[in-house]
Amino acid sequence: MPKIKDKQNNISRFRRAVYQIFDIVREEKNFIILTTILFLLAGIVYPFPGAAMWFGFLLAAYSAVSNDSIQTIGTFIASNADRKWYVLWLYIGAIFLVTVTISWVVYEGDVSFQRLHTTEDNGALSFPQPDSFNFLQIAAPIFLLVLTRLRMPVSTTFLLLSSFAVSPGAVGSVIGKSINAYMLAFVIGFIVWLSITNLTKKYFKEKAAPWWTVAQWITSGTLWSVWIMQDAANIAIYLPRQLSAVQFFVFSSVVFLGLGLIFFLKGDKIQDIVNEKSEVTDIRAATLIDFVYALVLIYKLTISVIPMSTTWVFIGLLGGRELGIRIREKTSKKRSKHIREAFKMIFKDLALATIGLIVSIILAMAVNESFRQEVIQFFL
Repeated sequence: MPKIKDKQNNISRFRRAVYQIFDIVREEKNFIILTTILFLLAGIVYPFPGAAMWFGFLLAAYSAVSNDSIQTIGTFIASNADRKWYVLWLYIGAIFLVTVTISWVVYEGDVSFQRLHTTEDNGALSFPQPDSFNFLQIAAPIFLLVLTRLRMPVSTTFLLLSSFAVSPGAVGSVIGKSINAYMLAFVIGFIVWLSITNLTKKYFKEKAAPWWTVAQWITSGTLWSVWIMQDAANIAIYLPRQLSAVQFFVFSSVVFLGLGLIFFLKGDKIQDIVNEKSEVTDIRAATLIDFVYALVLIYKLTISVIPMSTTWVFIGLLGGRELGIRIREKTSKKRSKHIREAFKMIFKDLALATIGLIVSIILAMAVNESFRQEVIQFFL
């Protein structure tokens, strides 16, 4: 009898799993159809460099910003949920246009703030402008869209730039800088919120004063501008390193309109990663997060032009913040439980980001034969 019951339970679990899969497919039917069409189009256009360049850019523009929206405008969206979406869009969109225009003018057509002009030891560009495209290079942003839909905080820097890297050394530099930035952000987040949590609990009980709104919009705008300086390279990787006036107009217009869609969707599913964190809908908490995050990015921005994953900085900051808050719980029983929950959240975010890193390296190996050979030789 026990064996029969176990068999029945296994069948029941299998049925539930099958039903869940069917429910997911039915719920995401339109998205699955869309991504299938995009993969087919990528297969059609990649042999034609001109068409592939713009198609890849269009995909990268939306997928990169929609995934990375949690880092820079996620807290802004969460704490301004009562405001009209187009007001938020016009503010953030205007900052984008001003920031990339400054780069385009100062660096004579380059919109990446020199991030795509980093060089190898032999003087060659680490991420040169491609003369032709591989299918996987064009499809990389589609994979990013899928991972974003699964609410994974994937590094767009790893996923998009890795497939264009000339060597493992170029990717290694990006990974090294990103891991260092993750640890720095985690430690800073932990120390800051360990120090101020009791104060915020005491003084953030009442309704926020009007000046907090001004402060948050300024810090969010500053953070967004600094993020563009770091991550515009992820979008511009498909385009010429020096954009003409027409090319710059198309580049800036597409991203500006894509931002509008993201605000209209209120960040979409990836926004849940921000919303599940403690108190981010409070405009004061959101302001503090953006302020500390902006400081870390500004520091990393000034020490080198090597691209860096801002995603890893963001999840490091939120992880350290969450742990700092939980340690300040008054009762030991509640503190112990919440610390375990914080570590669970930290490891989940880090695991999802690591999956993105692994996918990025696999893509880079599949696209670039010399890259693949160097990685294989390294492990042999």
